[in-house]
Amino acid sequence: MTWDIIHTIDILLWVLMAASVSYIMFFALVSVCCPKKEEAPPMDTATFYHRYLILYPAYHEDKVIINSVDQFLMQDYPQTHYRLVVISDHMSAKTNKQLRSRPINVLTPVFYKSSKAKALGYAVDHIEGDFDYVVILDADNVVSPDFLSQLNSICSCNYQAIQCHRCAKNSDNGIAILDGVSEEINNTIFRRAHNQIGLSSALIGSGMCFNYRWFCDNVKNLSTAGEDRELEELLLRNKIFIRYVEQIHILDEKVSSQENFQRQRLRWMTAQIQCLLAMLPNIPTAIKERNINYIDKTIQQALIPRSILVVTVLTLSLLMTFIIPVWAAKWWILFGALCLSLLAATPPSLRTRAIFGKLILLPGLTWKMLKNIKQIDRKNKDFLHTNHGQ
Repeated sequence: MTWDIIHTIDILLWVLMAASVSYIMFFALVSVCCPKKEEAPPMDTATFYHRYLILYPAYHEDKVIINSVDQFLMQDYPQTHYRLVVISDHMSAKTNKQLRSRPINVLTPVFYKSSKAKALGYAVDHIEGDFDYVVILDADNVVSPDFLSQLNSICSCNYQAIQCHRCAKNSDNGIAILDGVSEEINNTIFRRAHNQIGLSSALIGSGMCFNYRWFCDNVKNLSTAGEDRELEELLLRNKIFIRYVEQIHILDEKVSSQENFQRQRLRWMTAQIQCLLAMLPNIPTAIKERNINYIDKTIQQALIPRSILVVTVLTLSLLMTFIIPVWAAKWWILFGALCLSLLAATPPSLRTRAIFGKLILLPGLTWKMLKNIKQIDRKNKDFLHTNHGQ
């Protein structure tokens, strides 16, 4: 009787893990086997200059915001057709003075409880102008001088929501390297591969571009620290396609300490649970309307976080090998499928011996994520800030 119960638990755990592995494996294979869809037209085919509102929400970002703004102001796009706005939240008077010496707008709201969602809502309420699109960047994000020119070419195709290719700005230690690799795997599975078969890309929190009027009408509906997931849910509920543009890079600072890693993942895990619970009641309507993108996004929210998945499947494979060898084969097959899928989703330039050597850090980082589980509060809407220092 006892062994029957243990065997049932073993099967249930395997099915639970296999569901997440199957999702990753399917889109990893799509990224390798399916041809890429036609890219946007060359920049010189864009005959109309759209007007852009560029928003930099900056909470305690004195160390990085000046450099990010200065880099952005090097755009080769007509200055009359974009306005850069920094929402300075709890930054020093010195930083604000430096910002105001640039040809930008600086807003200094005072929030009882700060959040990125509140900052974005405050900006659209206090900036007047006739814009076509709004671009959201994090305070540490750095873009190339042709960023807006490339984006304008994409916008000429009348996309309402665009996610650019966010990639690592730093690789100063093993944690930052693994964080950068993880983001590129996400780019492959949840963005490029999705677009390759006609599904919407996932958003990522920065490097995002939206139709200005749609954004103004919907930003007031954001209420959690997972504003990118909320925006995605709103877009997909309204059947608005999200285009991923791999060739437009946004350099983003990766976390380089275990403390920042744990805080960042706690914010992500909390947002994932909140989004899943918000989307589940809408599934019957999505099925009725054949809203495949909405159903797919709901499934994404139910996936086991990838690093937890890797360590858990490996641990169970080893345990079964030593305790009940006859049950171990299915676990090793699952672990092999997961590893091959992640390898396929990793860009070739990152498949190096030096990077694979950093995997020794994975168990420790996974333990940090597991410790986060008991801190998840699905009702918590407080913003957990990740410090930047590059």
